[in-house]
Amino acid sequence: MMAHPLSPNNVLANALHHAEDILTPRILAVGPEQLVLVVGTQINGAPHIGTSLVQCVAFAMAARLRDRFGLPAEVLFNALDNAPYEVHTDPGTGHRYQRAYAQALGNPGVTDLIATLYQPLFTAFSHRLGIPHHVETYSQQQASQHFRLTWLRLLPRLDAARRWLSPSTGIPHLRTPCPHPGCGWAEKHAERTRVRAADPESAQLTAVCLHHGAYQVSVTPTGGAYLDLATLYRNLVKEISLTDRSRGGTLHIMVKGGDWVFGSLLVDEAHRAVGLTRAQLPARLFCPQILTDTGAKLSKSLIREGYAPLPHIAADWMLDTRRWPGTVIEYADRLLAAAEILLSDPRHFLRSYSATEIGRIITAPTARSAPTT
Repeated sequence: MMAHPLSPNNVLANALHHAEDILTPRILAVGPEQLVLVVGTQINGAPHIGTSLVQCVAFAMAARLRDRFGLPAEVLFNALDNAPYEVHTDPGTGHRYQRAYAQALGNPGVTDLIATLYQPLFTAFSHRLGIPHHVETYSQQQASQHFRLTWLRLLPRLDAARRWLSPSTGIPHLRTPCPHPGCGWAEKHAERTRVRAADPESAQLTAVCLHHGAYQVSVTPTGGAYLDLATLYRNLVKEISLTDRSRGGTLHIMVKGGDWVFGSLLVDEAHRAVGLTRAQLPARLFCPQILTDTGAKLSKSLIREGYAPLPHIAADWMLDTRRWPGTVIEYADRLLAAAEILLSDPRHFLRSYSATEIGRIITAPTARSAPTT
């Protein structure tokens, strides 16, 4: 059976000759000296096929853009170590608290986790395509002076964006873990966390810990509290900070799974609410989404917790890539061959795939020699 899928046409695919054409207008408008494709992942355990495919597409698209425009390109992996590691409900108040991977494992533990679960695949992609990459944890990102200055300067304008970042409550929250040694618990939904800008380059935060009660911390450009921003809020700050850096000749392209399409609509409106023009909005690339037989996004947590079955005919390695029956190099080659197929025609790229179908494409014997158009 041929590995190539049968893909229907759609409005956007009909307007493109090649999948990478979707980024051409932004690249020509900016005229960058280099390209950085940014892909982020919550490092909450072993990745599943959806995560690996998005990461692979980031490398494959970087290679295509490099060859198409003659620009150096690389991949930046944002390892989101602020993902929940453990969650606890306070029986006295009903408030939920969490400790993230960063606080539970510490820097050495997070580094080991990335080195074990992600780095081998990235290294294989880099060697195969000649695309360099580097890794930055969220802990490193939020501690950087540029990120903190961006957040501090955004605070006075946040009121204009708050309904876009949190439509239901209008309160875009942040968690700041308890600073007591060995603690690191933070109120999961930050109901009692308050933020006050002290001056243009500092802010005061008050919050409540599960074990230590109320506490106060400060934030400055070079230190202070850990800033664990809610997802849309975090993306707003990250993208503004990267937009500032693009003035130095680097165009950052956000590579995301297809489930991010709707969330990015809100983030873009938040950008405009705080003063960015349309031309300053970040460049984005949305990758095919992997679905279960019901049409829902493939979710290893729902399957693991027994709320959804493993998709029909799908293999165990699709939920835990460590179970791939071969080497990391072989897995990387199969993913790259699949990415080549998806990118060979806009119709193949601008769609979703069932887990069964993407598994067929990855494991089909003809995948390695698939033609491109």
